Amino acid sequence: MDIFLKSVSALNDETRVLLLRFLDKYGESCVCDMQNSLNMIQSRLSRHLKILKDAGFIKVSRKGTWAYYSIRSPLDKFRSEAIEEIKCLDIELPEFKKVSECGECEI
Repeated sequence: MDIFLKSVSALNDETRVLLLRFLDKYGESCVCDMQNSLNMIQSRLSRHLKILKDAGFIKVSRKGTWAYYSIRSPLDKFRSEAIEEIKCLDIELPEFKKVSECGECEI
């Protein structure tokens, strides 16, 4: 029951819903790419990503010094349907600005 409550709580925040939509649309992303694209400070972004990870929505993979986040797969029915509902929301996503591969990341 604990993971269910964490999942429901994770969806109760506009920033986290935006992050799920962003990751669903653009796929695996480095924190610095999300920070640059969404114009968020790293500490705030990392806090929201941790909540989403603990709630079972996303996974993190490390590649060298980089941490890449993506939607977890496979998702259970609840999380999968939540992602599908988020896709239907009228969310204006910013353009994806990739900085991790060109060495401009400051994280």
